[in-house]
Amino acid sequence: MSSLPSRSLRRQEMEDKTDQALLSHDNLDRASPDLWPEQKFLSSRQNEINLQTPPKYATDLDKEDLELIHDFGSLSTQQLMDKIKHLQNLAYQVGLEEAKEMTRGKFLNILGKR
Repeated sequence: MSSLPSRSLRRQEMEDKTDQALLSHDNLDRASPDLWPEQKFLSSRQNEINLQTPPKYATDLDKEDLELIHDFGSLSTQQLMDKIKHLQNLAYQVGLEEAKEMTRGKFLNILGKR
């Protein structure tokens, strides 16, 4: 029984040494707003960030795209999952057909260098 407290003491000493080895003494000063921006700096730039133009994917939508988004939004969760599965299967089938056509083109030497 006397070895149990000594094991516990040794384990504690090992943990203390490990903690000391992992301790960092680096000084992280805020001299550079690029590396360590202060909240004041970010809040002053917030208006500039909001005034930027929206990304192309958000603005380059035609009437069909908007109708499709509306249709997807009106589906239930299960219906949407079924639609996604169908699209994944369709993409897989198209990939298989493309692989066949590429193999055919290779055998017919259609894709050779000119």
